[in-house]
Amino acid sequence: MKYLKTLALALLVVSCAPIHVNYDFDKSTDFSNYKTYNYYANMKTGLSDLDTKRFLDALDAKMQAKGFSLVEKPDFFIDIKSSEFQAAQRNTVGVGVGGGGRNVGGGVSIGIPIGQANVNRQIIIDFVDENGKGLFWQAVSESSFNPNASPENREVRLNAIIDKILINYPPKK
Repeated sequence: MKYLKTLALALLVVSCAPIHVNYDFDKSTDFSNYKTYNYYANMKTGLSDLDTKRFLDALDAKMQAKGFSLVEKPDFFIDIKSSEFQAAQRNTVGVGVGGGGRNVGGGVSIGIPIGQANVNRQIIIDFVDENGKGLFWQAVSESSFNPNASPENREVRLNAIIDKILINYPPKK
């Protein structure tokens, strides 16, 4: 029961924070030629080691569900990069002082931020064909990130990001 409550809470948190994904691809690519993949050996994801493992496990599961195989000599390689940044704070309270009289006026106003800034994470996934095509597909996701989230919530969030990233792969003609 506790697991069910945790999962429900995690899904609620994930559903409240949107995941934005932008896609780009080489439109001359024949995506039916790609059935196997692997990761670059020297990939620096920018995620913690545990988050990298969670992310790769989720990506492997989703890729295999789409019919792709992880092999030693693949059709394409996957490169993953991520970065964290603080979003601009939009909630402020204005405080002003002003005066005037006899057709003369003046004033001072400042904005005081409310709450704390949101931390966002951008994850870029590149699919690269090293046998001539080069980069042929890219997804850039951006979503809120809680550095203090529990391991379960991190896993749910990373799975949601992978689902959103791969929903349009391969692209429809």
